[in-house]
Amino acid sequence: MEQEMPEHEQDGQEREFDLRWADSAEHKEPSARARMLAARWKHNPPGPVPFRPEPDHRSRGRGSRSSWVSTAVVLGCVAAVIVLLGYLNFRAPY
Repeated sequence: MEQEMPEHEQDGQEREFDLRWADSAEHKEPSARARMLAARWKHNPPGPVPFRPEPDHRSRGRGSRSSWVSTAVVLGCVAAVIVLLGYLNFRAPY
C-alpha cells in the first residue's frame, strides 16, 4: 500500500523545485522598480551625485571656526549640566 505524503510536505517539495528552477534560469527579469527607473532614466537621466560633497576651497575661514564654536558650545552645555547636577546633589537633604 502506497502512503501519501501530507499536503504541506508536497507544497514544500514543489516550492523547492520551483526555487531551484528559478535560480538556474539564465536570464533573470529585473524588478518592477528597476524597470520603472530604467524607463524614467531613458528620457531623463539623473545627474551625477558625488560620494562626498565638494570640498570648501577656503583653507581658513568661517567653516573651520564654526566647528570650533559648535564644539565649545557642546562642551559648555555638558559642563553646565554637570555643575547643575552637582549643585542639586549638594543642596539635597541627606
